[in-house]
Amino acid sequence: MSVANGLLRLQKLARSSFALTRCLHSATGLSYHSSGRLQQVHHIPLAPAWAFPLNRSLTTKPAEDAGDSSYHSIIRDQEKTVGSSDKHEFQAETRMLLDIVARSLYSDKEVFVRELVSNASDALEKFRFLIQSSADGSGTGEFVEADRALEIHIGTNKQERQLTIQDTGIGMTREELIAHLGTIARSGSKHFIEQLKESGKGTQENVQNIIGQFGVGFYSAFMVADRVDVYTRSARAGSPGLKWSSDGSGTFEVQEAENVAVGTKIVVHLKGDCREFADEDRIREVIRKYSNFVGSPIYLNGKQANQIQPIWLMEPKQVTAEQHNEFYRFVGNTFDVPRFTLHYKTDVPLSIRALLYFPEGKPGLFEMSRDSDIGVALYTRKVLIQSKTENLLPKWLRFLKGVVDSEDIPLNLSRELLQNSALIRKLRVALTNRALRFLHDRSQKEPESYDKWYKDYGLFLKEGIVTSQEQQEKEEIARLLRFETSKEAGRSVSLPEYCERQAEGQKDIYYLAAPNRTLAEASPYYESLKKRGIEVLFCYEAYDELVLMQLGMYLGKNLVSVEKEMRRSDSAKDAPADGVIEGSLLQTQIDELLPWLKQRLAGKVSTVKTTTKLDSHPCVVTVEEMAAARHFIKTQSHNMSEENRYALLQPQFEINAKHPIIKKLHKLTSSDPELAELLAKQLFSNAMVGAGLVDDPRMLLTSMNDLLQKVLDKH
Repeated sequence: MSVANGLLRLQKLARSSFALTRCLHSATGLSYHSSGRLQQVHHIPLAPAWAFPLNRSLTTKPAEDAGDSSYHSIIRDQEKTVGSSDKHEFQAETRMLLDIVARSLYSDKEVFVRELVSNASDALEKFRFLIQSSADGSGTGEFVEADRALEIHIGTNKQERQLTIQDTGIGMTREELIAHLGTIARSGSKHFIEQLKESGKGTQENVQNIIGQFGVGFYSAFMVADRVDVYTRSARAGSPGLKWSSDGSGTFEVQEAENVAVGTKIVVHLKGDCREFADEDRIREVIRKYSNFVGSPIYLNGKQANQIQPIWLMEPKQVTAEQHNEFYRFVGNTFDVPRFTLHYKTDVPLSIRALLYFPEGKPGLFEMSRDSDIGVALYTRKVLIQSKTENLLPKWLRFLKGVVDSEDIPLNLSRELLQNSALIRKLRVALTNRALRFLHDRSQKEPESYDKWYKDYGLFLKEGIVTSQEQQEKEEIARLLRFETSKEAGRSVSLPEYCERQAEGQKDIYYLAAPNRTLAEASPYYESLKKRGIEVLFCYEAYDELVLMQLGMYLGKNLVSVEKEMRRSDSAKDAPADGVIEGSLLQTQIDELLPWLKQRLAGKVSTVKTTTKLDSHPCVVTVEEMAAARHFIKTQSHNMSEENRYALLQPQFEINAKHPIIKKLHKLTSSDPELAELLAKQLFSNAMVGAGLVDDPRMLLTSMNDLLQKVLDKH
């Protein structure tokens, strides 16, 4: 393998974000999917956070504790149709459109509950607004039962395979019933908002709780229903009760009915294979997952099913620490408390209401492996869109838990997927930058708490540097990193702090990878910088130097490994004025020793030279991109022959011409060539071990024993 090809492969390895990311995980004993242990864990089915029982402090007392007074239901089987029915055809394009909406639009059947509850919530909000904007503010005379409670009631009936959803909202007249339920993709909620805006009453405050957008949610019921019956009575005075009924085949019937309560009642007659939605526990799970935070109370079989407040919409100063702790346990499916809480809202560049929690406990396997089902949930107008949203935050921020609610998020027709990638990228950037600024603020105001958090979660920040494509974002993350330095033991510093106390004229940031401080301070690569009084970052984790290499630059200063500094040509200031180094071999002796060494180490070294940067060590080995080379040795070198391995690494062997061992080696080249050769090879092997470029040091024992035996032959 040529020198050029070897360097090219190392450079590609050094620049590979994927390789570096894999190294981050392999260094911790984890992988994305390849670890057998991790795969086994992945097969454990996890229920979503919303499916777990709530903490008692978040709920009202159950009926058995509070007595019968807690039971409350308005669902009655009392409606009776009168007169003849009118048969209508759906006003959408064709039967095919109904089939698409009912059978192909949604990815999960359970979302029909979310859609029907959202429609019921909109009906309540419309009625609430109309009452408030009536002539006297009470709706008396204009609306019947104007002071009634605004609620949503859900009933399950396993025996009859029925699910009933009833609200006490605005209800519908015959014309509205035919228009809204007879035309697919006509949104009554959207039409209501447009009317408000035309009248000048449609402010942000009075329309922000209206959920509906597309006019297709109601038809999701046909995913699970053989037939859907709708009983409705408009809240406007003098409106009759009505029944709407359809089996989803393309037609529907409308008929007057008696004993219909004001509002709307939907009875879903479930298909045989969808009987699970007549089970109370299954519906409770869906409500908690999608609709737990709608603005009105939801009663399931007489018991309130939504008790937690959407605290992300509250003013941050109004939310107590206890509320945050309980909400964090709810959304995060955890039992600890958050280390930090980021609660903020902004309208520029997007409307965002965010509540993000930084965990206190150590990350588990699922956070490390990128496969956790818990993350940041996406809501719009308090209705869940996705419990873990891809692309809302970068992968390296997957340890965050919480809620993001935005009215500006573009959704597709089923309200399950995000559209308009440019807006999503803008939202992602805004959230990422805010999280980074928040962490930096905590590091300044609460350094001890931040350092404890960083000890457990710093790996994620390093992954962010490796995977990010933007240098500015990398540097924003980099100011959160912490390293010990050669200046002070036991205390970590940030990169900004290191830069502030750099010596005048120092253009680079130096770092050294070593398992611990003792080995770092004794490293031959550190000798020259130590002599010059230059501070060096000590990287104790195996992947730290890869991270800094990928960062490349910080605040206009290059990040340089001490090995790379060693490889640079010896500067004039390192050599004496007359060119003669006291106690060193003569130049003629050096000229004899260098070619002799290169010949004896043929096939292993690319170059042999002297260096003035060593004092107490006889020699070192340097290669281009030392961090990538070490990673290569640990992960891939076992698949290559020794010859190819050295051809790829192209090691440069640098000797200290004033060291006693090197001077003795020169003498042995003529007095005992065999011993000199054994010594030269052992020095090179030792240097390779010191550089971290030997995958198994035990392989050196044989050559070391040969050297010892040769030395002892004379005794």
